[in-house]
Amino acid sequence: MTYLKTLSFVSAMALATTAAAEERFITIGTGGQTGVYFVVGQSICRLVNRDTPTTNLKCTAPSTGGSIANINAIAAGDMDMGVAQSDWQYHAFNGSSEFEGKKVDKLRAVFSVHGEPFTVVARKDASIASFDDLKGKRVNVGNPGSGQRATMEVVLNAMGWTEGDFALASELKPAEQAAALGDNKVDAIIYTVGHPNGSIQEATSTVESNLVPVTGEAIDKLVADNAYYAKAMIPGGMYAGTPDDVETFGVKATFVTSADVPDEVVYEVVKAVFDNFDRFKGLHPAFANLKEEEMIKDGLSAPLHPGAIKYYTERGWM
Repeated sequence: MTYLKTLSFVSAMALATTAAAEERFITIGTGGQTGVYFVVGQSICRLVNRDTPTTNLKCTAPSTGGSIANINAIAAGDMDMGVAQSDWQYHAFNGSSEFEGKKVDKLRAVFSVHGEPFTVVARKDASIASFDDLKGKRVNVGNPGSGQRATMEVVLNAMGWTEGDFALASELKPAEQAAALGDNKVDAIIYTVGHPNGSIQEATSTVESNLVPVTGEAIDKLVADNAYYAKAMIPGGMYAGTPDDVETFGVKATFVTSADVPDEVVYEVVKAVFDNFDRFKGLHPAFANLKEEEMIKDGLSAPLHPGAIKYYTERGWM
């Protein structure tokens, strides 16, 4: 009996060791901890990790510098997947803009998520009613490597401006900029993000402030010339100090990976999200109006990963 018990114990240990050896750890790049990208990554991981006993996939989603940092990490093999603005997915795959001369051929699309309006928040006492009023003001343009910083640079180029047109162009991360606005260290902050957003709610509840429209001929041309941009509207009443709808433009948040990530891994991640779609939509208000048929095509300029195609085909969506 003792011998059988010992044999059974050894067999169980061997099985456990084999199972552990088969576990695959995947890392998803997100963004600042106050942004929706962080919630996207955390939400996907939560659903993936529910199925770990059957899939052997374990998922982590650390805070990162944002879109461009995530794409670069995926290209380098340091991360398996990540969240990125639709414009930077386009530029990375096509080798344009920030990715000129460093085209990411192996970038693959998985699905898109929520819309992300380009958002400007200004202190009331700075008297900023339009984007033009930002000239000569102290503006947080965003941290290097983030999609918001890169999109701000696109807007400045479209308008014929440079960062030198500001009295100060600070490079604070999203988690830092609300406090900077409240402490009167900057007059305005910018954020390309889904709404409602915690950082903007913090800023608008800390100090009298208003959201600023981003409109005009330069913006109209920018949207007309680039399919990955679209006109956007931030609903009035969502934030203190801004009772009316605010016009701007925006992008889509997209979920991307590399052609080097195995088909079965991407398949299981996609399956975890869409088999639990109602649960996923309940994890953040920005996800409430997501539609499967839009998520598998909108904002996706890199080719779909074969693992994602397999799932979408099985569901009859393709």
